Amino acid sequence: MRHSITRRLLVFAWIATLTLIPSFVSTAQNQQAFTVDDLLDVTNVSVADISDDGRWIAATSASLRDRIGIDNSRFGDPTYFAPSNTDVLVIDAQTGKPQKLLKEKRQVRQMKWSPDGNRLAMLVFNGEQFEPAIWERASAKLQPIKLPESKMVAGNTELTWTPAGDQLLLTLRPAEWRKQAHERFLAETKATVVVHSTKEPFLAWEDMRRMAALRSLAAYDAKSGETREVVAQTKLNSYDLSEDGSLLTYQEDITKKTDYDVIFGSENQVMAKPAAGGETRTLLKSTKGITLIWSRDGRHYAYAKDGNLFTASVDDKEVRQITGKKDGETGGKGDAEKEKKNEKERFSTVRLSAKGDWLIASNKEGLWLVDAATGAKENFLKMNEEDKEAPRYQVIEWNGDDIYLTYASRTKWERGLVKYNRASKQMTDLVKDARIYSNFKLSKDGKTFVFSAAEGNRPADLFVADAGFKNIRRLTDANPQLKAKRLSKTELISYLDVDGTRSYGVVYYPTDYEPGKKYPTVFNIYEQFFDDTFQGTINVLTNNGYAVVQPSVNLEQGFPGEAWVKGVTAAANKLIEMGVADPERLGVQGTSYGGYATNLLITQTNRFKAAINISGKVNMVSFYTDSPRLGVRNIHAPEKSQDRIGATLWQQPQKYIAHSAIMFADRIKTPLLLMTGEQDHNVPARQAMEMYYALRRLGKEVAWVSYTNGGHGMPTSTIEEVKDYHQRILDWYNNHLKGDLKKKAEEAKAVSGQQ
Repeated sequence: MRHSITRRLLVFAWIATLTLIPSFVSTAQNQQAFTVDDLLDVTNVSVADISDDGRWIAATSASLRDRIGIDNSRFGDPTYFAPSNTDVLVIDAQTGKPQKLLKEKRQVRQMKWSPDGNRLAMLVFNGEQFEPAIWERASAKLQPIKLPESKMVAGNTELTWTPAGDQLLLTLRPAEWRKQAHERFLAETKATVVVHSTKEPFLAWEDMRRMAALRSLAAYDAKSGETREVVAQTKLNSYDLSEDGSLLTYQEDITKKTDYDVIFGSENQVMAKPAAGGETRTLLKSTKGITLIWSRDGRHYAYAKDGNLFTASVDDKEVRQITGKKDGETGGKGDAEKEKKNEKERFSTVRLSAKGDWLIASNKEGLWLVDAATGAKENFLKMNEEDKEAPRYQVIEWNGDDIYLTYASRTKWERGLVKYNRASKQMTDLVKDARIYSNFKLSKDGKTFVFSAAEGNRPADLFVADAGFKNIRRLTDANPQLKAKRLSKTELISYLDVDGTRSYGVVYYPTDYEPGKKYPTVFNIYEQFFDDTFQGTINVLTNNGYAVVQPSVNLEQGFPGEAWVKGVTAAANKLIEMGVADPERLGVQGTSYGGYATNLLITQTNRFKAAINISGKVNMVSFYTDSPRLGVRNIHAPEKSQDRIGATLWQQPQKYIAHSAIMFADRIKTPLLLMTGEQDHNVPARQAMEMYYALRRLGKEVAWVSYTNGGHGMPTSTIEEVKDYHQRILDWYNNHLKGDLKKKAEEAKAVSGQQ
């Protein structure tokens, strides 16, 4: 039900230019229902790497079925890699011809083209661990890389070719590391006695996670097959090779203890050394409180600290502060106008130019071009942070004078790519339409874009275009089987919540939708929704006669619990006014934070006749220090991030109570289905257990489904579990949103017969 006929015609005209394969927008009547089996086989394609000249694309193609078999009990084990098998494709960007690299689907990661595009390095899983290999394009053969005795490749390695393409940089570990890391995991999960103490600088599970940083950097010579050590074993968090291949820079972990202010927070020192060997020197003693960005030449860097911008080259002895007040200067505190001005002068770094002479920075007024030497700046894109309906822009590439940004409207379905030219100071639209764009990648020579694009409520495919978007060609048709399936039409709706704030939501219509007919409607909630992305579970519901709505809510720091009752009920009113939703047949559900929101919502309103909490917490107090495998995440969430309490449990205990559904279980009248995984180490199943036994004690209608091998969200241990999960959701809604009306109709018919 997309609104703009003009925009739709433009989209169809744009699609008509894609000459390689037919459009994936089906014009035929879909006759077959979309089922859970279809959901399992929906294929997702993504770009892994693109050659420097843009000719060759390495891509992966996989479905949910390829990820079945996860052992959730090993969550947090540094040696465990969850199954994620994929077809590895090499696609010729000129002809669109794909080539499968492997005979069967394998688990592959870190694909990287050599500079000449003749070889593709990658890691291939052998059933226990990853092994490095190189695929030769000329022979189409995959050759494993032989590592030194007693060495194994680090599963989290980055693969980097030298500019000449003769050497490959990768990180290694001692072979015994795998045994030591797994034994550490077993000690935390299987030992008869486990001891934790505040005398240990790190939380035990965080300390285990940090084992993954322990590695050395090596260079593999592709001709001789020899490997030499470049950086000795240390806690290596990242590394970069300069564009000319002469200099290595890397970040070495120097974290002293668990950081409660940043989830998985680490402090690093930035080091530099000649790639051929030589003296190592320190560029930055600490990265605490900063995010470092590098120029493409690998010799210039920038960061923001306390809102001020700093730049330097690897040859500089000191960094340069180019904005803000220097140490010792007065700050203007106490003067409201000065404080307001100072706030506007707070910047974040976005991107450096290729040679580091210019910097893109952002503040509340928009995007700025800043001279890295002098600090002179120009606001080239105004974006008022307080204007919630202004379009969003994000810088993704910088090539010469051209700066590429993604564009997304926040009031209509219009998305795409724009270009700002620094010399002409002109902004040009490259592509803007109703499709959903993502993963834009520009080849190193600046001539070829590869990207993903999808029509609403359809899986994405890969496309290629020149830098000016004058020659757009489609590369994949990943899901031809969906042309014969009934998939929902969608519509973007807007509505005002009770505070008068405008919000947006996405409606997925029942596949048998008839205007004027009212349908049972399920509200799938979380935080903000805008794009009509493809959702398998939603399409299962719409194929079974339900309208599904994803409403947005406006969350306020310190008072998040009010958001869902204000926003979701307003969205329900909108659907009722539209004549789509039957007010007597409203359901609500959510997963994770959305499950928490669902449970909290039904303590505040009785409008919904059925609710489903999937892997959502119910007790902010007991959850606060739970889930040890996530480190400080569950403490950080209420204090500083998603949960938005804005204080510790001891500073604002009343807010933790007020946002705990368990404390108000006696108010719940909505039948509630709780769905959990016993191996969920994000939101432990004991959260749902609390709500189940509370509602049972109170005589409320509640059911609890726990998947013994399940993890967070939909269970993926077996295909049977995926099917069971969807059937239970359908049964719950069928019984409570359809069954009651059927029963009433039968009762009315019986009464009529008696009369």
